[in-house]
Amino acid sequence: MTPSLLLAVLASGFIYGITPGPGVLAVFGIGAAHGRRAGAGFLCGHLLGDVIWCSTALVAIVGAREIGSTAFDVLGVLSAVYLFWLGWRAVRAQRRSGDGAQGAARQPFWHGIVFGLTNPKAYPVAVATFTALLSSRAELLNWSMLPALIALSFIGGALAYAILIGVVGAQRVRTVYQRHELLITRLCGVMFIGFAINALMHALPGLLPNKT
Repeated sequence: MTPSLLLAVLASGFIYGITPGPGVLAVFGIGAAHGRRAGAGFLCGHLLGDVIWCSTALVAIVGAREIGSTAFDVLGVLSAVYLFWLGWRAVRAQRRSGDGAQGAARQPFWHGIVFGLTNPKAYPVAVATFTALLSSRAELLNWSMLPALIALSFIGGALAYAILIGVVGAQRVRTVYQRHELLITRLCGVMFIGFAINALMHALPGLLPNKT
């Protein structure tokens, strides 16, 4: 495994874990209501769902690559379209009303497990994120490195969650996040659109007819 592929997988797991979404928003709500320990318990449980969905996504990505470059390129285009749609929705997001239930969990660890496993966006976002960041290194992927890919994505996600645990208990950080939540969401939308463009740049040439 090359250093660039190693860093790409680590970055994929990290970005998947730290990008604002239902899980990140939930942990800030739980942290605000019950403190850092409850937030940490929720994230530790949620990490189980992340490992399962990221592993499934990596199996699909490596499988598409092993089937052939065309299958991987098609997956890349579909992932790019999905990421662009998510990014566009985030860029156009409006401020939410403040009474959305963030759920004060009595058992945050088990709440995190259920939340992570039942999030309907988890798998497609994982596939889209990993495909976008690994598309330029697709030729390096094979089944033999799947355990290492899963382990690296886990490390990246765990690092992201360690950062979230570190900041979720800080009142100032929670206040800043809640105050600028809309701006952060829109910036992440721009990042998703950038990932989508990157994925298209690597996938489309393989699908276009060769005129030479």
